Amino acid sequence: MIIGVTGDYASGKDSVADILIEKGFFHVSFSNLIREELNKDKKQITRDNLIKRGNELREKYGSKILARLSLEKVKEGENFVFTSIRNSGEVELLQSREDFILINVTAPEKVRLQRIISRNRESDPKTIEDLRRKENIERSNDPNAQQLHKVAKMAKIVLVNDTTIDNLKIKVDKLIADWIFKLQPSRPSWDQYFMGIAETVKERANCMSPKKGAILVRDKQIISTGYCGSPKNITHCNENGCKRCKERHLGNLKSGDYSVVCICAHAEENAIVQAAYNGASTKRTTMYTTFTPCNVCARMIINAGIIEVVAKVQYPDNVGTKLLKEAGVKLRVLK
Repeated sequence: MIIGVTGDYASGKDSVADILIEKGFFHVSFSNLIREELNKDKKQITRDNLIKRGNELREKYGSKILARLSLEKVKEGENFVFTSIRNSGEVELLQSREDFILINVTAPEKVRLQRIISRNRESDPKTIEDLRRKENIERSNDPNAQQLHKVAKMAKIVLVNDTTIDNLKIKVDKLIADWIFKLQPSRPSWDQYFMGIAETVKERANCMSPKKGAILVRDKQIISTGYCGSPKNITHCNENGCKRCKERHLGNLKSGDYSVVCICAHAEENAIVQAAYNGASTKRTTMYTTFTPCNVCARMIINAGIIEVVAKVQYPDNVGTKLLKEAGVKLRVLK
């Protein structure tokens, strides 16, 4: 999970981050990314310089640049806390992920000013008026500038931090417990899973026509795969093995003209043949194929006892589709 933390001056953003770090979260600060840029140019690290350089980066590379750079640091299976999020474009990119949530840490203005005075930093505001003036600098409507007011409104959770650090820890503990499972990335459906595998299988195709892939599945287990191309021990189509495909790509034959014999086997055909070669029954299986089958493959599917065909793209061969329907083979084209 990735927890983004935003909030006004002295609201407790860093305290929340520290609590999460203690719990094993990796910390990525957008401000640190800007500090690295200032260090390269040997510029002094001040709040004003950080704001200026951050705005320059957004103007040059787009409003989402800091979010993109931060996401490059994310490791799969680990928890992260992102801080110093100050632009709505950054939030839009982060919220496109299923594992991200933004929280806005708040505290009353007087409480925040007291915290600021207590930490006694030279550049910090000393009055309510100074505090408001400083915060207004970070509330721009410029899409490439700091937009803390807009970022705060985009937060899914408001975390009120107006008492002790112990109470804040309790709230952070509850936050994690409430969201740790909700923010787990969703798994693909079985259709998405098997079609994704068929898409990978098709990358092995050596036919010069559009690449196609097919797999046979029974009880959610793959029993066979196939892709289009020349038969075993025959020169690959894309290496001048099939005269018909070569002539078509040279412009001497039109698509659909089979006056010259094509030697390539279709993906569905190969999936069925490979099952037979390995002694696996195709009876009552489901075929996932990147294209709906042609009429020849449809006949093989029917006679192989396949009961369902799931396709990604509609192939322009209505004969095959009609044969499947008449034989009672279920056909689904994924949307």
